[in-house]
Amino acid sequence: MTNRSNLLHGKVIAITGGARGIGFATASALRALGARVAIGDVDETAVKQSGSDIDVFASRLDVTDLGSFTSFLDEVERELGPLDVLINNAGIMPVGRLVDEPDAVTRRILDINTYGVIIGTKLAAQRMVPRTSGHVINVASLAGETYTAGLATYCASKYAVVGFTDAMRVENRTTGVHFSTVLPSFVNTELTSGTTGIKGVKNAEPSDIASAIVDLIIAPRPKVRVTRLAGALVASQKFMPRVVAEKLNRLFGGEHVFTDKVDNVQRKAYEDRARGEL
Repeated sequence: MTNRSNLLHGKVIAITGGARGIGFATASALRALGARVAIGDVDETAVKQSGSDIDVFASRLDVTDLGSFTSFLDEVERELGPLDVLINNAGIMPVGRLVDEPDAVTRRILDINTYGVIIGTKLAAQRMVPRTSGHVINVASLAGETYTAGLATYCASKYAVVGFTDAMRVENRTTGVHFSTVLPSFVNTELTSGTTGIKGVKNAEPSDIASAIVDLIIAPRPKVRVTRLAGALVASQKFMPRVVAEKLNRLFGGEHVFTDKVDNVQRKAYEDRARGEL
């Protein structure tokens, strides 16, 4: 086995939102390295098929429901053993101007993207802290460090995840449990379907995020941005006057990516599912 396999072999790792996209790519990468992987997703049919495809434990999971999340982690530990790593990956990204966003969609974004992460982190920590070992990885977004027209509620949800995870990290500094945030840029999944990305900046692939998560499990650190270029661009904005940073965003087309430059036909299937309209 490779060195990465030696470090991950036998680890029990649960992933939310594991039926598709980043979650599925991460599960595939970890399974290939010998980890004992479980995936959960609200789409029971899809998650069971994905689990079968890569031979991992799979179960329906509604991250907004405390009972569902508790049952999922109980099942994982019964089937695979004590939980070593929880990856809170489940999230949705409906796009559009806030004035056009139904209240139910606003609540749904916050329930899944923020409350679901808080529930999962709490439940995992309650298991890990008494064992003095474990790792919770929360998948946020570079939208949690910047702001974009057409993503107001999504940005709010991801800013919350970034601050929450940092607070958990310092709160548990002496417990032996690690807490990390992953901040992806545009990723070529259904979540960004019908959008064009930022001019001159290549979109990441799900495998890029998966690889970063694998590295993070092997060598824990507080925060990882993927891609490095996109992360550097966002980080650099903090050192610019606001008017300069916002002008650069306009020049790169950022004000239109999630508003009037969206291909609504191409995006419809994802939006319907994300908004709970299927």
